[in-house]
Amino acid sequence: MNNKGKGTLFLVGTPLGNLKDITLRALETLQSVDLIAAEDTRQTQKLLSHYQIQKPLTSYYEHNKKAKGPWLIEKLSAGENIALVSDAGMPGVSDPGEDLVKACIKEEIPLSVIPGPAAFLTALVASGLDCSSFVFVGFLPPRKQEKEKLLAELKWEPRTVIFYESPHRLQKTLAEIKEAWGERECCLARELTKIFEEYQRGTLSELIQYWQNRSVKGEITLLIAGACDEAKQAITAEEMIACFVYLTKKGLGKKEAIKETARLLGVPKREVYNLVMIK
Repeated sequence: MNNKGKGTLFLVGTPLGNLKDITLRALETLQSVDLIAAEDTRQTQKLLSHYQIQKPLTSYYEHNKKAKGPWLIEKLSAGENIALVSDAGMPGVSDPGEDLVKACIKEEIPLSVIPGPAAFLTALVASGLDCSSFVFVGFLPPRKQEKEKLLAELKWEPRTVIFYESPHRLQKTLAEIKEAWGERECCLARELTKIFEEYQRGTLSELIQYWQNRSVKGEITLLIAGACDEAKQAITAEEMIACFVYLTKKGLGKKEAIKETARLLGVPKREVYNLVMIK
């Protein structure tokens, strides 16, 4: 790999809300780089001002990534060191930092991750749900058809499923998940590490009822218990096919996907085979 003379992109984890959660290494990195690329420069400036860090700031977010990404790559290629930060937590998780990382790998630009808080992990360990294995989805697709398809694919997932959600979509999302999956145990984590931090644990119905006539504020992490045996009853042919397709898209071969579909849904393997392999 030839990266002589090139700068390094530092992916710096920043606090979710409590500024004391910043690491010493993160502060040292922000102090040493030539430029800081931030999802929201106003939000990042609060952090920098608190720790008396004076560095040039530039915006890098979803709606300017196509134009700003190549510009940042050009600076990195010229030898500048750049720190990438999100509004809160780890850059690259449900934000356009992922695209910049891929561009750096393509251009053989060095990367360095400075670990920090992540909302989905913070919420998971306090949720009371199974932490041994989980699926992080991020934000659900905005389009109805894509959202319904994803929820159908995840219906039989036995691991804890974690979503991010915005306050104005919460009530609708809770109702859509309940309609797609039935009743489930869940946990809603809101305003993590901030003054009004809140965890709500219960069923989907209980959360729907609670937020029915209340306004929601703050960043939300929603955790749903994985499918249990009761949730796998009355499986339809369409659901078996959708599960098989989901598993093949995850990289399983047809034989393995048939076997895993049968295991997840609690149906005979021959029944799945007949549906997906025999026209």
